[in-house]
Amino acid sequence: MVKYFTNNTDISSTWDHVVSAFWQRYPNPFSTHVLTEDVVYREVTADNQLLSRRLLTKTNRLPRWAERIFPSGMSRSVYVIEDSIVDPVSRSLTTYTWNLNHTTLMSVEERCVFRESAVHPASTQLKREAWISSSVYGFSRPIQEFGLARFKSNQVKAMNGLEYALSNLHGETPQQLLRDTVKDASGKAKEAAFAATEKAKTLASAATVPQKPQQYV
Repeated sequence: MVKYFTNNTDISSTWDHVVSAFWQRYPNPFSTHVLTEDVVYREVTADNQLLSRRLLTKTNRLPRWAERIFPSGMSRSVYVIEDSIVDPVSRSLTTYTWNLNHTTLMSVEERCVFRESAVHPASTQLKREAWISSSVYGFSRPIQEFGLARFKSNQVKAMNGLEYALSNLHGETPQQLLRDTVKDASGKAKEAAFAATEKAKTLASAATVPQKPQQYV
């Protein structure tokens, strides 16, 4: 079973500004878990689409209940591939991201489409989708629940980071944005993390040791 998440957001900036801010969003104070970003491929096609591939390194701290299950020496860094397509004709930016390591523990695939609003050209519409799965036998449900809650928390941080980059792009002072959004994001992140931890604990404690299927010779 795969956990699915989707939401739609209206961004009060033109598509051109959003695309520019997208490339300038790291580093920002809301995404301190993003450690590095490197462009590994870039091409302009014959129809003027910009294709890019970036490699991101992020931290991935396990919850306490999971630290009892998985090896203490397991890497806490996650390597993420981000493919993107900028289409100046359709006025869209499409991104695809997925993690390269820890895929047995959890696989997170995300698709984002930034498109110029047909109703309000001065704004941009964002559709975000995510698919979260786990292949850990017997514990996939609590892991997926935790992954979904963490993704929701991180996507709030991602939007705050984009707004921060837009503020810098517009030459505005972002201190007010920082004061307002840090407080709001911190509260929401704590609530989501607490709820996910409690639910994951319940599911983990309820999970029985799986029995191997009977083999026939």
